[in-house]
Amino acid sequence: MQIIRDVDTLKRELGALRAEGGTIAFVPTMGALHDGHLALVAEARLRADHVVASIFVNPTQFAASEDLGTYPRREAADAALLDAAGVAILWAPDVETMYPDGTEATVKAGSAAEGLDGAARPGHFDGVATVVARLFDQVRPDIAVFGEKDYQQLAVIRQLVEAEALPIEIVGIPTQRDADGLALSSRNAYLSEDERTAARALPRALGEAAAAIQAGGDVAEALDKARARLEAAGFDPVDYVALHDAGTLAPMAVFDRPARLLAAARMGRTRLIDNLPVNPA
Repeated sequence: MQIIRDVDTLKRELGALRAEGGTIAFVPTMGALHDGHLALVAEARLRADHVVASIFVNPTQFAASEDLGTYPRREAADAALLDAAGVAILWAPDVETMYPDGTEATVKAGSAAEGLDGAARPGHFDGVATVVARLFDQVRPDIAVFGEKDYQQLAVIRQLVEAEALPIEIVGIPTQRDADGLALSSRNAYLSEDERTAARALPRALGEAAAAIQAGGDVAEALDKARARLEAAGFDPVDYVALHDAGTLAPMAVFDRPARLLAAARMGRTRLIDNLPVNPA
């Protein structure tokens, strides 16, 4: 696996891969890799001849009060994992390479960014859209693979690709979970042992709410019960527990089409997000 840090070398080596007639699948990450990221790489290998991964902790998607400075960084260990997983190129630019004109978000996210994390983290998805647009322009993949754990992010990226008519297939991979049900996340490393135990209430509360809604229960009542369970478990604050259209991410008060149940809440200093599909029988 090649580790590349400048755009000219990246373009040259991508050209060499394409000269062989191969397709390229891209897996963008912020590092601190776990089995969820490796599942994305595995899917990418099934769908293309070559896999390119990136590691870049993107400053434009962090608010001033968030964890940009403390976000886990372990490039050497991550590179070893990607190499073993069959990645051809690791694109690892620095901030100056990604943002030569300064770290301002220059791409506006579409309507999928409204509400949910878009409301809880103003400007976050503009930063996501900006960095993804730049990465796509640099790598120019045939396919890009993302995890469904960041479901709203996935919707924002799909909307970006559609709006810009980019010739990239966006593939979403189901959320990968630990044995206790907690969604895999780099930020799980922030949790203490007691917080980790308490955090199991998040997937369980969502599972109970999804089952109640699918069984014909009242949507508002199911969401209120899930929120109460999270608060009782020690989550504070609970940013949202909400049911949205699976495709458009429009809020849903009545369950009459494929939906997504989404939640975000803070356990100690760690903000966790999760979601589940909710589909009509």
